[in-house]
Amino acid sequence: MKKNLLFIIPILIFTLVSIFLAIGLFLKPKEIPSALIGKRIPTFELPKISKELNGLSEKDLISGKPVLVNIFASWCGPCRIEHPLFMELAKNQEITILAINHKDNPNNAIRWLNMYGNPYKKIGSDLNGRVSIDFGVYGVPETFVIDGNGCIQYKHISVLTKEILNKEILPRLNGKKHVKCN
Repeated sequence: MKKNLLFIIPILIFTLVSIFLAIGLFLKPKEIPSALIGKRIPTFELPKISKELNGLSEKDLISGKPVLVNIFASWCGPCRIEHPLFMELAKNQEITILAINHKDNPNNAIRWLNMYGNPYKKIGSDLNGRVSIDFGVYGVPETFVIDGNGCIQYKHISVLTKEILNKEILPRLNGKKHVKCN
């Protein structure tokens, strides 16, 4: 009896571990909910990346109307892919797009924006990534919808697509989807 039990226990443990690992393989990181949804934005103040462009602070995100915040970097390939969508979105004067330039040389960011266009009303330079960490960012690009009171409504990880824009972002910017702030 003891020999059978000693044989069965490792097999059961191995089976359970295998099941958990198999489940983990099919999780989509873009769909992992952020613990910051429904929470207030962190307090921060970021310097501007150039004389012509304004810096960014939490006060800019508490404007009374929802804003879109994009975390980007000039060295980020996926940021380049989503950038035309932000340029198109910026044509809508009712949507405020702000940005945090993540761990990037400001001169490279300016050159990148000059080359591809600047859809952002304000950009803060987060050279050491501290503010990005406070926002729960673990890679770029990431995009947030912040309501007019400074509450994080939505977080998208990776390249923003038209489908995500229409399904998740625009309804939140228009107030049709709203999360209560804690």
